[in-house]
Amino acid sequence: MSENNTPKKRRWYHNLADAYRITKRTYPWIAWLLVGSAILTLCLALVIAALTNGNWILWTILGIALGATVAMTVLSLLVRRAMYAQIDGTVGSVYAVLSQIKSGWIISEEPVNVTREQDVIWRLIGRPGVVFISEGPSNRVQPLLSAERKKVSRVIKNVPVHVIQVGHDEGQIELAKLEGRLRKLKKVLTKEEVPAVSARLKALGSRGLPIPKGVDPTKVRPNRRAMRGR
Repeated sequence: MSENNTPKKRRWYHNLADAYRITKRTYPWIAWLLVGSAILTLCLALVIAALTNGNWILWTILGIALGATVAMTVLSLLVRRAMYAQIDGTVGSVYAVLSQIKSGWIISEEPVNVTREQDVIWRLIGRPGVVFISEGPSNRVQPLLSAERKKVSRVIKNVPVHVIQVGHDEGQIELAKLEGRLRKLKKVLTKEEVPAVSARLKALGSRGLPIPKGVDPTKVRPNRRAMRGR
């Protein structure tokens, strides 16, 4: 009899367990916070029932449901922060953040530049213009960013070009703040202009990626074990 090699379907509680394990590695006290927030919500519901002479059974059920919702909301807020903290400093961590962006940006799946020291430059295009994001020490990535900005500015002169350094040096931002920084950029392009700019830069990039020998740009990705429960 042949064995069934079909992978098991992941249920919602599998994702919930993964989220809890990821969060607990960074915040060991997460269990107390989740239980406490649920109990506090239930107590508030019971207080309201007492003050309004409401139906105790109804308010208890409502309190339990709201308590579970509050606990899940707290977990969802902390799991992403925990994930970013765990992959911070690893090669490809910026792409892990960019891959969470749902819409509004055209993101290059491969870096536009990678050095032997594994300093990485990523590019994304959206309504704010062209954005280059670096991973690596500031003194090493600054010349790379300047070169990319100069190259793009020669091709698309009327499109803003932004540079963001991710790291812990002076003038750099933390990985967890990257999404917020992108949201703050002023939108100047129309939705129709974004794909046109992307096509123009894609043609420019087809001339060749300055990747040193021995570095595979397709493997510049974060460790996925840090993004899932063990």
